[in-house]
Amino acid sequence: MNRTEDGFALIDVIFVCGIIGLLASIALPRLTLAKSAAGSASAIGSMRTISSAQLTFALTCGAGFYSPNLTTLGIAPPGSNEAFIGGGLGAGDPIVKSGYIVKLEGTAYVGAPPSCNGLAAGQTAQGFKAAADPMEVQNPRHFATNANSAIYEDTASLFVDMPEIGVPAAGSLLR
Repeated sequence: MNRTEDGFALIDVIFVCGIIGLLASIALPRLTLAKSAAGSASAIGSMRTISSAQLTFALTCGAGFYSPNLTTLGIAPPGSNEAFIGGGLGAGDPIVKSGYIVKLEGTAYVGAPPSCNGLAAGQTAQGFKAAADPMEVQNPRHFATNANSAIYEDTASLFVDMPEIGVPAAGSLLR
């Protein structure tokens, strides 16, 4: 009687699983690094988008004043179907995007006129500050911007000490 064996032996399956495990252990740190870099790029893009939206709001709807929050930028002016900010940034205050908490704040100015998209008189701001802080503790990249439209980076949150206009006491200018 002649017997042929087809299929894999248990040792073959264990060997293949070991190789897959080794390759995964090599690739996983690079994958998390790439995810962190992508989140940082998205946060920088969000800061640029907020600066641009704030400038557009001030020039077209705010009579030279800025929006005090993200949701106001998410409201389209009369006669338009497009809000000042998109990409989900105007959906709430604050919002979570790509592993970052994005927030915007502007101190209301009593003498400000009403905006064209629904803010009452005295609610718009002379300046603003926005920040993107990572949700993961091991991510050291925090970003912020203000009415000067420059983006700053630091290893700690810049939001509390960020002035609405001018250079912050901490952080370095992102080029």
